Formats: sequence, structure tokens, C-alpha cells
Amino acid sequence: MFHPCRRPACSKIFIAALGALCLLTVTGSGAFTQAAETITHDPWDKAQVVTPLDLARLIMVPQGKKPLVIYVGFDFLYKSGHILGSQYVGTGKEAKGIEALKKWAAEVAHGQGVVIYCGCCPFKECPNIRPAFAALRQMGLTQLKVLYLEDGFAKNWLNMGYPSEKGQAK
Repeated sequence: MFHPCRRPACSKIFIAALGALCLLTVTGSGAFTQAAETITHDPWDKAQVVTPLDLARLIMVPQGKKPLVIYVGFDFLYKSGHILGSQYVGTGKEAKGIEALKKWAAEVAHGQGVVIYCGCCPFKECPNIRPAFAALRQMGLTQLKVLYLEDGFAKNWLNMGYPSEKGQAK
């Protein structure tokens, strides 16, 4: 009896597809590997991720309800440059920073739009963003999002000319 997968053309397609999948997995590049990392390591889903361009457009609209933009990285980096109008509440990897974020979140309406960001290093390695997101979500914020700064704040925000300012934490 003839089996369709034993045809030479079918075998070549299968081998090519398998090879491509292995290449993506081994090299660590491509959407497949990125998606797998997101599913296994990130406390948010893709609907809770904001791009720098989308956030820049949102905060520059003169009217309308804007999200609260919260910096969860290191204080000295915030002082050297941050997103226009953003607030520094606490560092996401430190217990005292998480407590400050929770205290802040207790005063925020659960339906208020909130975008958190760090940008201290490449997004996938950031020590601050995941603990901060998890703590704020635990506090009941239903419109919580995370800013995706793939390579860091300088490259993905400042170098793009998006609105920023320098100065002390508010």
C-alpha cells in the first residue's frame, strides 16, 4: 500500500521544514524562539505589550486619557533620562522597590491604564520588569501593560527621538 509521506517530494519538504525549525531553535533567532521564551518566562501576554512607537504616539496626543507611565529600573538611570511624564516609584528587582510599587498601586484605580518600563539592559534580560509587572498585576491593575524596549532605553527610545526628559524622580 502506498503511503503519501514516503513520496520523495514529501520527504524533501519535511526535511527542509525540520531543518529550518532546528536552525531557528539552535541559533536562538526568529519568531519561534522569541514566542517560546515569552510563553515560558513572561508574566504578560502579547496584548499587554506596547511598542515604543505606540507609547510615544499615545503620550503625545494632546487630549484623551493617557496611561500612567511608571519607570521600574534604577534611580540613577531615571535621573539621566526617562520618558516624558513618567514617574519613578521603585526598582522592580528590590524588595523595597516592590513594596513602594504596591503602596503606589493601592492608590490607583484598578481600571487606570498603566505602562511600566525599565530599559536598563536588553528586555529579555531585564531584572526589574518581570517582578514589577507581577507585583502590580497582583495588586489588581487590570489595564497594566509593559513597554517593549528590545535593546534598552537608549537605543529603543532616546535614539529614536521619542519624548524624554531628565531630572529627579517625581
